[in-house]
Amino acid sequence: MAAPSASQQRLSGRALLELDPDLGQLLTDDRRQAAQHELRVRITGFPVGEWDGGRLAEADPTHLGLLVVDGVLAREVVLGDTISTELLGPGDIIRPWHIEGPPRLLPLAIRWNALAPVQLALLDRRLANLLARYPEINAVIVDRLSVRAQRLAITQAISQLNRVDRRLLALFWHLAERWGKVSREGIAVPLVLSHRLIGELVGARRPTVSTALAELARDGQVVRRDDGTWLLTGEPVNVPRESVTEVIRQRRRLMPGAEPSHELDDEPEAGEHRLAERLLELRTSMAAATLSSQRQREALTALQSQTATLRERTVELRAEREARLSELRRAAARRRDPA
Repeated sequence: MAAPSASQQRLSGRALLELDPDLGQLLTDDRRQAAQHELRVRITGFPVGEWDGGRLAEADPTHLGLLVVDGVLAREVVLGDTISTELLGPGDIIRPWHIEGPPRLLPLAIRWNALAPVQLALLDRRLANLLARYPEINAVIVDRLSVRAQRLAITQAISQLNRVDRRLLALFWHLAERWGKVSREGIAVPLVLSHRLIGELVGARRPTVSTALAELARDGQVVRRDDGTWLLTGEPVNVPRESVTEVIRQRRRLMPGAEPSHELDDEPEAGEHRLAERLLELRTSMAAATLSSQRQREALTALQSQTATLRERTVELRAEREARLSELRRAAARRRDPA
């Protein structure tokens, strides 16, 4: 069989601008059409659960990175007994490999967890060479990296607010600007986030987060829905409600692959959009619930093992105590009756 030609190799995979149309926002129509034909990427996916991103540490450093096409990915930085988490979604670019390698003077570990099924596109060296012809796309990629750095700075600022309830409100409105959807009840944040994970996002312990969320729910600010997602029923500080709605609608229009929200429309066809979005949320919720259940089973198994060990040790201690008491009784009897 003859080797594939350069043209055939170039046309393999998926069109980059089909997966992420917003990357071509600065292109003219004719250049967009050319880029649509020429720029193609390979796709990989994985389900909810841990992802071994560390195995890519030795990847070719000239690869640009991995583009998140779909799903929600949690990047966890483990430092001692503390975990700090960053949420990544469609449009984000990650590089599990680094030219200089990991830090040497501050031991830490990086863990990756998919909160919803994830699809990644490899922006490899071949694509990087082709992108040299499209500085407009490179500008958007650099902007994406800058926006991610800005989000991290905002999250760091949120974690330094002086009350956990303030941190939580700031976090949820920060998430709403990216993932939020307008509904009749408020602003829906269709992310299944446990109290533990929320604590890792704002720098607080789970019990403190649970207490603060209960207070916010009583105050009508944040409500956890039955499917594990969240609903903002209050308003952000110093931002009119009308502005909130418009910002979220506008941001969703700019998200890669996002469709305009029809949740407040009354046309019959809007029901199909609502149903499709609801089904997607339910699938995400079920996947997250499965992962949570698996972790709880593992924790329960470990607890049962510890309990069994403690039970065996208790039996041993009781036997030793009985033997000691018997020895003391015999010694006392000998003292009373030396004969």
